[in-house]
Amino acid sequence: MDLHSSFPGIADLKRRAKRRIPFFVWEFLASGTGTETTLHRNRTALDQVQFLPSILHGPIECDTGTRFLGQDFPLPFGIAPIGMAGLVWPDAERLLAHAAAKAGLPYTLSTVASQSPEDLAPHLGQNAWFQLYPPKDPDIRTDMLNRARSAGFSTLVLTVDVPVASRRERQTRSGLTNPPRLTPRLLAQIALRPAWALGMAQNGMPRMRTLDKYIDGDSALPPTAHVGYLLRTSPDMEYVKWLRDAWEGPFIVKGVMRAEDAERLQQAGVDAIWVSNHGGRQFDGAPASINVLPLIREATSMPLIFDGGIEGGLDILRALALGADFVMLGRGFLYGLSALGAKGPAHVIDILRQDMIANMGQMGLSNLREIRSVITNIDAAAQRV
Repeated sequence: MDLHSSFPGIADLKRRAKRRIPFFVWEFLASGTGTETTLHRNRTALDQVQFLPSILHGPIECDTGTRFLGQDFPLPFGIAPIGMAGLVWPDAERLLAHAAAKAGLPYTLSTVASQSPEDLAPHLGQNAWFQLYPPKDPDIRTDMLNRARSAGFSTLVLTVDVPVASRRERQTRSGLTNPPRLTPRLLAQIALRPAWALGMAQNGMPRMRTLDKYIDGDSALPPTAHVGYLLRTSPDMEYVKWLRDAWEGPFIVKGVMRAEDAERLQQAGVDAIWVSNHGGRQFDGAPASINVLPLIREATSMPLIFDGGIEGGLDILRALALGADFVMLGRGFLYGLSALGAKGPAHVIDILRQDMIANMGQMGLSNLREIRSVITNIDAAAQRV
């Protein structure tokens, strides 16, 4: 079966995914917070980034490779951390890690994933990243870092934009709690999705396995919070410096939206900044990630990662044109998994690759270093913030 004939774009995978997972799971995957203004703003702002097409340049061979943090990658993107990905599709973390390793791309395991660093150790490639929600206890913090390092994770990503649980009203309305409680309402939805239900029966309902070691018993939490909130703190610069001293590999800070934060993070020894508004899932009053990207690029020479609304290869080129050195996405890979199972992640990678090449050809670009020469509205993008 030629997957490109039936699913030529991520939007096609998204439509099929919605038909294959229970409604409450779909609401967990696709929702934001508040009225979802920031979620939609990410998409709208990307669409406003335009390029000048090129003509009469003759045949072009497009090179999609890039160098980032001392590593050569065949493509300028990877898989972002996705909390409880195993709820969206059974065995999701292992399948995503395998696809990334096979493609030579980064895979990022979330602290609140449904599989632990030890679970994934046999399946990791050379570019395994571990995302840390900051534990308050220094002993737990040290232990998590040691576990990640021992499992084969080479890069540490500290997420700093989740000081409290967001409300995620749409998710709450669906009836989903953390951990999931299978009420009659949810069981009725599961009965309509046999492939998902069979996979969960084989793998068991997911839980945050990395945290099992540190949690003793249940505590009352808001429905959109989880056991991770019992451990974590809201970090400060001293916390960042502590991690820099404790972690020997590349160290990235995720969730940066202010240009003025770049200088102090650079002084603290951070290796890269990850520009992100958490996919519109945390704060509904934030600007689109793409709108602040040029301002942060102007403020620092540090490597920049971008996420927020990416739905195709053209969006990746948009982010690179406005200052990103690398791009990450999460939802797209889960749409692929939910739509096609184990074949999904590799198909998402191929969709993005082919879309990048097609659009680079339209702009007359033979490599990614040339992308900033063809954009029409860098200044306009910065002024929209």
